[in-house]
Amino acid sequence: MHINSKQLPEQYLRYTYRKSVLLVSGLILLLAVQILSISVGAVEIPYMDVVKTLLQQSGNQRWELIIWNIRLPQALTAVVAGLGLAVAGVVMQAVLNNPLGSPFTLGMSHAAAFGAAFSVMVLGTGAMHSTGADAVNVVNHYVTTGVAFMFCILTAIVILLISKMKKTSPEVMVLTGVALGSLFTAGTMFLQYFADDIQLAAMIFWTFGDVARASWKELGIITLVTVITTIYFLFNSWNYNAIVSGDETAKSIGVNVELVRILSMLAASVVTSVIIAFLGIIGFVGLICPHIVRRIIGDDHRFLIPGTCIMGSILLLAADTAARMILIPHVLPVAILTSFLGAPLFIFLIIKGYKR
Repeated sequence: MHINSKQLPEQYLRYTYRKSVLLVSGLILLLAVQILSISVGAVEIPYMDVVKTLLQQSGNQRWELIIWNIRLPQALTAVVAGLGLAVAGVVMQAVLNNPLGSPFTLGMSHAAAFGAAFSVMVLGTGAMHSTGADAVNVVNHYVTTGVAFMFCILTAIVILLISKMKKTSPEVMVLTGVALGSLFTAGTMFLQYFADDIQLAAMIFWTFGDVARASWKELGIITLVTVITTIYFLFNSWNYNAIVSGDETAKSIGVNVELVRILSMLAASVVTSVIIAFLGIIGFVGLICPHIVRRIIGDDHRFLIPGTCIMGSILLLAADTAARMILIPHVLPVAILTSFLGAPLFIFLIIKGYKR
């Protein structure tokens, strides 16, 4: 039987309308930040010239060279990487019922970074250079990402096993993530100890997460993985709403909690490992964004997931733009700025806690 939309409760229509307006406003803000990011830098490009160049109506070859070869791929990488890390964070918080869950706080970022570093330095999947602009060039994307994924999955399995224990609190899972992160950081330091001077410099440079190192090819791979996993997360938004209410409640309405939890952690591990394998460690995006959006848009994952995706893109793109502008003509890796922004909030969440 067809139900006319006018028959729906007016309150529910207002509820969905308000959230939809917020999501559309977020997209408009993201577009504005994107144009700003492409415009500013060591060479200033007027906003209208940016728009004309993107629409292929400029005719200024200098602008076209800067935008299409340098700034646009960097800006789009920030958008996609921010989206991927943020959506991985919100899903981890949901399936583990842990407000402090994220790829960074649960040690998955460090695990993936160790795997990528191991692949680059031991398996020879990366070419080492002595220049700061191109310290590490990954020549075998599949092996590097595969090794990073293996270590990321290993960490996810440990976290899932811990989460199944009786009376396991969110704090215990975070402490487990800290311990695992410390373990993989020690492994990375072990590799650094046996590296020569050039490899050591390249290794340290690589661990600074930076969206500028991705070319169009790397951007394509990251985008493909991020889009597929995000679609899966959106498809399971109702299941996440049920799991947040408690495993027993979710099971009572037909949700296969264990399967959803395992597959969601697997997908979050995939997108995390791919981003880190290409860009290095970018911390706190997956922790900050879900909490910001939750306070604005609420706990409903049908809106929380797309809102977090938009917020992640805006945050990382804005941070990357600021990192390029602070010390012109020098460019700071964006991970430095996200860590400065994320650390105070993380401490606040630990001290004060968070009530859903």
